[in-house]
Amino acid sequence: MLDANHDLPGLVWGYRIDPTSGQATRLSSDVTPAMLAEGPGFVWLHLNIADARVGALLDGFEWLTEQARSVLTTHDTHAALTVDDQMVFGTLVDFQREFDKETRDLGWLHFALCDRFIITTRLQPIRSIDRVRAAVEKNSAKYRSPMHLFETLVAEFQRGIISVVIELTEELNAIEDFVYDSELRDERRRLAPVRRVVVRLYRHLRTMLSLMRRAAASDDEDMPFGFDEVAQRLTARLESVDHDVHALQERARLLHEEIDSKLSSETNRHLYILSLMTAFLLPPSLVTGFFGMNTSNLPFAAEADGTIFAIGFIAVSIAAAWYLLRRAGIL
Repeated sequence: MLDANHDLPGLVWGYRIDPTSGQATRLSSDVTPAMLAEGPGFVWLHLNIADARVGALLDGFEWLTEQARSVLTTHDTHAALTVDDQMVFGTLVDFQREFDKETRDLGWLHFALCDRFIITTRLQPIRSIDRVRAAVEKNSAKYRSPMHLFETLVAEFQRGIISVVIELTEELNAIEDFVYDSELRDERRRLAPVRRVVVRLYRHLRTMLSLMRRAAASDDEDMPFGFDEVAQRLTARLESVDHDVHALQERARLLHEEIDSKLSSETNRHLYILSLMTAFLLPPSLVTGFFGMNTSNLPFAAEADGTIFAIGFIAVSIAAAWYLLRRAGIL
């Protein structure tokens, strides 16, 4: 828990990465914003925007534009990517992470970078950001600039999608085994959460892919050095996983249609049986209704064997109904 006198409110972690020495130094808790501009390499700050003081902290970074500050502190839940004035900033979709496990719930990572800084903010813990931090601590020499760190963030998100796709594919395989089994089972409850995850993931992935293509086509004057190559590589990565997610979405849709088809066939079979029972029972009902009228001069009312004759009429009516259904091709 940060105390009120913390110089960097909302700080989750921070690193100064020096490409020359290949070292990543963890920033201490007493570092001031003024000290961040001093020293070699570039700085990575990761902030929690649940702290309301983060906005005031970002006002102290003169290189941030007003639009970039707004993106870093927003709670909007849609992807965005902007290239302007030698800066890249926006919002990336990612998966949330709990303390003891990873989830399929979508989270949002806001970022802004220039040649010497990269600032990332989030509201909930994010899966990819922790993996990137571990990679920085393990081998910081591979990160030569904030642009390389940004590329790693998107690449980790792509790897996270691949792992989720594999998990969802296994679930669809299990559901498919039951759907195409001889015994009818309604698997729509198991399929619905899978389809919901796939649809949301595909929607946001397509948005990110479109934003990446649009950013790669920005003017060279606004584009930071090396961003065009990074955007092309990330576009290729996202396109490859986009095909996998699209195929998974189509498979889930076809599986849902197959379940509906089998359930509809079973329902139609039940209705067919009920219709036949109705057709067979309707003539006997007419016979019993006729002889049940409280009127005078009913046939067989004075006969000793009147009930037997009535039963005979019932049997004849059932036989007549069966004959007519056979002639009509219903049976």
